[in-house]
Amino acid sequence: MPSPQQRPPRGYIDPRGQRFAATLTTIVLAVVLLTGSGWLLLAQALVFAIGAADITKAPYGLLFRSLIRPRIGPPRELEAAAPPRFAQLVGLVFAAVGTVGYLAGAPLLGTVMTAFALAAAFLNAAFGVCLGCEAHLLIMRAISRPTGPRYLTPTQEAAPAATQAP
Repeated sequence: MPSPQQRPPRGYIDPRGQRFAATLTTIVLAVVLLTGSGWLLLAQALVFAIGAADITKAPYGLLFRSLIRPRIGPPRELEAAAPPRFAQLVGLVFAAVGTVGYLAGAPLLGTVMTAFALAAAFLNAAFGVCLGCEAHLLIMRAISRPTGPRYLTPTQEAAPAATQAP
């Protein structure tokens, strides 16, 4: 496995970073529910947008890689980046609709969308269950699109890029 300073193989990420990001997201979304702040939800939507575009550039992941990973060492396994990237896209949709709700005077819509996103983030943070990741894998199976291995261990090598899902 890569040292704490090295990057994982292309198309794979440290799953601990995703749980760290989910923890920060849970906190932000809880604050949004407590305050009804559409602007804070908009900021979280931007975080989701960056992660959906390029999971390696996601702000919370950058915090994890620079502050925490060097102190805890390399992961025991790596996770394919495509499922978490899809999960970020799903989070973006919920956050965007919630933001519109809060800022357009429909706080019930904002609250419901934020609550759904919070539930998903909490499941990932607390139990390592990524609903968006699972949805991605189900969709890939349903359309018969081949994917590489979801997790890599130190004894495995990354699948060729042609077999990995986007």
